[in-house]
Amino acid sequence: MIQLSILDQVPVSKGSDAYTALKHSTKLAEFADKWGYKRYWFAEHHNTRGLASTAPEIMIAHIAAKTANIRVGSGGVLLPQYSPFKVAENFRQLEALYPGRIDLGLGRSPGGGAKTRLALTDGINKSLEDFPRQLQDLIYYLTDAIPSGHDYAGIKAAPLTTAPPEPWLLGLGENSAKLAADMGAGYVFGHFINPERGENAFKTYHESFQPSSFFPRPHSLAAVFVVCAATDEKAEELSLSQDLWLLRVEKGLSSLVPSIEEAKSASYTASDKMRILKNRARMVIGSPQTVKRKLLKLSGRYQTEEIMVLTNVYRFEDKKQSFERLAELFL
Repeated sequence: MIQLSILDQVPVSKGSDAYTALKHSTKLAEFADKWGYKRYWFAEHHNTRGLASTAPEIMIAHIAAKTANIRVGSGGVLLPQYSPFKVAENFRQLEALYPGRIDLGLGRSPGGGAKTRLALTDGINKSLEDFPRQLQDLIYYLTDAIPSGHDYAGIKAAPLTTAPPEPWLLGLGENSAKLAADMGAGYVFGHFINPERGENAFKTYHESFQPSSFFPRPHSLAAVFVVCAATDEKAEELSLSQDLWLLRVEKGLSSLVPSIEEAKSASYTASDKMRILKNRARMVIGSPQTVKRKLLKLSGRYQTEEIMVLTNVYRFEDKKQSFERLAELFL
């Protein structure tokens, strides 16, 4: 049976605010813990009004304190902008506070446009091509294994813990899958961003995986948009706000989640309609029976037993009910 987890971008609905969105995320995490979800991760987004998760480390500490069993993590920390040593210490600190419950999800994304990225790096032009080296250094810090001759040999990331947080690499294709496999890390495929290379990515990861102190065997999951309602028709209606939200985000327009009414009354060009239709490949939408069938099919195609779900609909109650229905199906 599929294991379920949640990836929360903390979307802000139009007419609401970040305060409310963050309260809703806290409530959802508490419910998810009771329902039996395996993980609750927070994304990292910058310079946007519509997504209120900018600091996954802070959200992890907050949610881990509010829950008892669920693993809490980042999906993911944008490593190219930061110091591997500081990231290792942040997550060792979290691991020391909540032993055995912390996941360190890592991404290669620049975090936004060129100006936003420079603001994150304090004006330092850091190359994305340096990501593999940064990832290797981070693994060294997490495992206290910096080799002699390394620039920072002898340095240890504190506080010292009996076990490190689990590292996971987020990606969209074979290159990221191979890198995760070589490092012995977990792998997360972003089906919700671009599903086209999923099968090859998972195949690469499983065939190339090297056992590590983190994972003796491959651990992978797929992240996908899911909207589950009482009927297929109701799920389609709820998804209209997510469709328009995603379309606007891709165009660089408002990142606030619009209402269903606004989505129904909006004007769509022929290219808009084609884009929405294409984006539906990134989603699973329907009644419990429809969603279960599609997720089992996706799990089989990717040969992964864990699905990480995003649901960016307008009303929190609709989002909560979608996750509750999923729990009833699989947990």
